[in-house]
Amino acid sequence: MKKFFGEFKDFIAKGNVIDLAVGVIIGGAFSGIVTSLVNDIVTPLITLITGRLAFADMFIVLTKDVAEVPATLAAAQEAGLSTLNYGLFIQGVINFLITAFVIFLMVKAINKVRTLGAKKEEAVEEAPTTKVCPFCKSEIAVDATRCAHCTSEVE
Repeated sequence: MKKFFGEFKDFIAKGNVIDLAVGVIIGGAFSGIVTSLVNDIVTPLITLITGRLAFADMFIVLTKDVAEVPATLAAAQEAGLSTLNYGLFIQGVINFLITAFVIFLMVKAINKVRTLGAKKEEAVEEAPTTKVCPFCKSEIAVDATRCAHCTSEVE
């Protein structure tokens, strides 16, 4: 049992698990921001463009023998009607697409920063201190005029 808990402790202490946990927490917080962006900015703009068509009020009443279909989803739910809420699904798809786009932009920016960091490391690389003898293919010092292995003159 002690070995089991030791393995569990090693698993939890690994950087990948901690990174994943932080990612999930930040993702949850980010979800609220994206939902607000869609509900408070994008959806009203789409409503304005489409002539006051609100996604939340796009539904189909599934209940048979309804005398009058309510104009809003809230009214239909208050009346106890069974509804198919395809407008909320469309809004969820928009949430997903915006989230995916923002994450794409973030990953792209992170990759660019990493690439810039890698280029700086390449530039700092030191000049070689050895070269290969053209005759015996042994490695010799860059400033050597003779090969230590075959005693040939090298340039």
